[in-house]
Amino acid sequence: QVHLVESGGGLVQPGGSLRLSCAASGSTSNINIMRWYRQAIGTQRELVASILTRSGYENYADSVKGRFTISRDNGKSTVYLQMNDLKPEDTAVYYCNVETWIITTTQNYWGQGTQVTVSL
Repeated sequence: QVHLVESGGGLVQPGGSLRLSCAASGSTSNINIMRWYRQAIGTQRELVASILTRSGYENYADSVKGRFTISRDNGKSTVYLQMNDLKPEDTAVYYCNVETWIITTTQNYWGQGTQVTVSL
């Protein structure tokens, strides 16, 4: 089992920055992928960014490339999302997700979500 706790959301003006954090606890040694998703009102949850815990390989949605940066601290079992040049369309609840691999079994765990609002 893995437990995730997110923090760092809030209200920011367009062009501003926020840094989200997601701390994992429990069976963290089995985590292979850490991701950030977001869901705006009336829309489906979408993948924002992902990072492989061992190689550090990063992947981003086209809508955030060049503005958002995902990173991880394996020693703290924490994943971050640095969000710069925020736009009103970035407003959403942001969710942390991790995937564990144990032999042939994968499991996904979700955080509770943190609200990000970009507005004047």
